Parts: sequence; C-alpha cells; structure tokens
Amino acid sequence: MSRKIKLIWDFRGEVAAKTAEHHEIHLKEYIAMEKLPISITGFEVKNELHAIAYMVVTDEHMIQVRDALKPHRGELY
Repeated sequence: MSRKIKLIWDFRGEVAAKTAEHHEIHLKEYIAMEKLPISITGFEVKNELHAIAYMVVTDEHMIQVRDALKPHRGELY
C-alpha cells in the first residue's frame, strides 16, 4: 500500500480564506485535466490570517504534482 501525502499551499492575510477556497478550484481543474485518480482536496481556515488549500496524493503521483504545482509543504496524511 502506498503512502498518502497531503500537499499544502499556505495563504496569509485578510483574504487568505477566500484565496484558499479559490485555489482548491484550480487543484480540482488540474486533477481533471491530468486525469489523476485523486479525490481528496480541500481548504481549511486555520485562523483569521492563515488558510490552506490541500490535495492528498499517493507516492506514485507526488513528484508529478509537486513539480507542476509547487506546493509550499507536505505531510503524511
């Protein structure tokens, strides 16, 4: 079984929540365009000045997505 990795994009400032929410739309568009078997995406508001958008990938797709979309960080899911 391959590992699942949560790729994370951080957004800061007063519009962080809206930006993260909008970024998730682009993540879903990328998944559809590349026909990837990825179903877990989302965004979370951490506090009033910090929000994240994320995509959960397997080891198999991590390098492709990382190189194309340049997430800020990643963690095991």
